[in-house]
Amino acid sequence: MANSDERRFEVLRAIVADYVSNQEPVGSKAIVDRHNLGVSSATVRNDMAALEEDGYITQPHTSAGRIPTDKGYRLFVDRLSEIKPLSGAERRAITSFLDGAIDLDDVLRRSVRLLAQLTRQVAIVQYPMLTNSTVRHVEVVPLTAARLMLVLITDTGRVDQRTVDLGDVISEDNVSRLRTVLNSTLAGQRLSEAAAKVAELPDQSPAELRDTMTRVCTVLVESLVEHPEERLVLGGTANLTRNVADFPGSLRQVLEALEEQVVMLKLLAAARNPGAISVRIGEENEDEQMRSTSVVSIGYGMDDMLLGGIGVIGPTRMDYPSTIAAVRAVANYVGQILSGK
Repeated sequence: MANSDERRFEVLRAIVADYVSNQEPVGSKAIVDRHNLGVSSATVRNDMAALEEDGYITQPHTSAGRIPTDKGYRLFVDRLSEIKPLSGAERRAITSFLDGAIDLDDVLRRSVRLLAQLTRQVAIVQYPMLTNSTVRHVEVVPLTAARLMLVLITDTGRVDQRTVDLGDVISEDNVSRLRTVLNSTLAGQRLSEAAAKVAELPDQSPAELRDTMTRVCTVLVESLVEHPEERLVLGGTANLTRNVADFPGSLRQVLEALEEQVVMLKLLAAARNPGAISVRIGEENEDEQMRSTSVVSIGYGMDDMLLGGIGVIGPTRMDYPSTIAAVRAVANYVGQILSGK
């Protein structure tokens, strides 16, 4: 880039930094006073005029200051040469907070709470997608002589419980046989493959177990083909109300959108690979209700396997470097916990 373009980007960077920090339009004098750009106020004013003409900044009301546009934030994010690393204390806090989790639900609840605290935005996490999980174990528990509980446990720590009414009494020996057959057939199988194998089990069962196996498999298939990835955990919604001025006339729309699972899942869908950050700014969000927000999201998983998405939602006036670092770090720890590393 030419020197003048680089200098204009530095002016844009200064406007973004000051506006994110102070929530006030930024003037040329403030840029000269606060940022060591080595040029005069007149040069900065000329650069600001060029940035405004190109659509990177705009003048709200009649103040002398300027604020970044969505296009300006996008250029700023695209040219982030380095992400502000989390401090050692922040990393230790993440580790100790998440290591204390007792199960998958607790891991995800703690993750959104922590991410909301670190970023002071709304945090959102998607439950691990069962389609990418494998069966670790199927437990069969007699509740009564003619009723069973099936407990499906996946390698991501997800536990799904179902009850089965058998219509007839079952012996302890046959409960044990059921458990053995189910685990020898399903343990280690991807859930998408396990569903097909379950469907074949009744025909392969001895005559005295066939009716019971049919009932068990009918219920078990529901666990295997359900779509629990539509389950989300949200945290820090109250943080939006700290920045009401950032959502002129649209805060209610944003709050309504947060209640819609389909909208939220779409926001997380941009992050398709573990470790790859996606930043959608303002008008880049497909859903009209979310066009006053920015969404920073990332896929979390084990090795190269994507399990779900995690991210934050806030005003376009957000601290992008710190937010990206926090989202990346929390997603990394969640992936490590679920993989048992």
